[in-house]
Amino acid sequence: MTDLNPSAALAGTTAMVGVGHSDWIADYAAVRAGTKPHDSFGYAAIAFNRSLADAGIDKSEIDGLVAGPPTAHERMCEVLGIDPNWGTQADAMMGIQSAMMAIATGMCEVVALVYGNDQRSAAVNYGGSNAAGGNAFLSYIYHAPWGFTSQGALYAIMLRRFMHDTGFTERDLAEVAVAQRLHSSLNPHALMRKRVTVEEYMATNYVCEPLHLLDYCLINDGGVAFIMMSAERARRGKRKPAIIHGIGRHDLSREATSLEPRLTNFYRPAQKKVAEQAFNMAGAGPKDMSCLQIYDSFSVHIPLALEGYGYCGYGEAAKFFHDHGISLERGLPVNTSGGHLSESYMQGWNHQIEAVRQIRGECGERQVKDCRYVHYSSDVAGKALSIIYGH
Repeated sequence: MTDLNPSAALAGTTAMVGVGHSDWIADYAAVRAGTKPHDSFGYAAIAFNRSLADAGIDKSEIDGLVAGPPTAHERMCEVLGIDPNWGTQADAMMGIQSAMMAIATGMCEVVALVYGNDQRSAAVNYGGSNAAGGNAFLSYIYHAPWGFTSQGALYAIMLRRFMHDTGFTERDLAEVAVAQRLHSSLNPHALMRKRVTVEEYMATNYVCEPLHLLDYCLINDGGVAFIMMSAERARRGKRKPAIIHGIGRHDLSREATSLEPRLTNFYRPAQKKVAEQAFNMAGAGPKDMSCLQIYDSFSVHIPLALEGYGYCGYGEAAKFFHDHGISLERGLPVNTSGGHLSESYMQGWNHQIEAVRQIRGECGERQVKDCRYVHYSSDVAGKALSIIYGH
């Protein structure tokens, strides 16, 4: 098969100009108190209106829409009061890629990407035989007869294999939770703001050994939205845009339902392909990145991504943690908002907001100095995708 990188033609042509989200803290408190402020569409509508205000545009300018699961595209148009020329349903990562192509080909000019999820108040189950998505999506459901029915079990096995192969330890993994709690403590929008130590991490219970409680993402209600348009148009706008300089995607689909690609090579073959695409497209490399935003449904994503994208060599993640650092206090900051572990679990959508705000220089105490490039990485269900934001 020929290696293609058609997205190279999109380098620097598209930008994020507006971001918004619901009040995760207030909604989390309300749900815990037994009330339900909104459904998924309501959370999405709040985020949409805030993203429009942030971009300084009217909703009449929106002629493209990406609706994030679990919401339906047609109903989302009705709720938001828009009638776009182009649209699709996709997650944040593939939605951004689709929006870039739609804008570049003239199918639309201004795209709203909107996500809402009432996952906590609706008691959505991400494990077990009735897990959200069921047989149609979640590969681990195929292993239900053997009791393997959760994402936690999958990542616990991945981590165990990674530890066996590289000497990585639970105390090494604790560095992820410690760094991201440091970051969330500086984020007024984060749900979990209490800093933790390695010893406090180690004292927490296992959920699925060797994963501790603090290795798991949050589950909370909320909404996120952002506005995309051509970079040329964005530069004429009221807000400083975050230009998308690089993007890449590669999937590991063969034998995916047996989990083999993720348990023998982790995500590394896909990550290598994506790194070549995204970094070459941006004309930059790992050493040029100011910070990383890594999809972190579980903390083990962090060391795997650092190795897979070339920030350190295979088996060197622990050394990178200790000698270099992954926090705002030392080294290359990872998940500067607190990520899914400590800020909010918005399934990759909130990481884009943080990337945009870092590029704009709007993050206050957690702002990365002289932030030039932000690398976003997603490695989920065998799909690897990266986006590189910059000035």
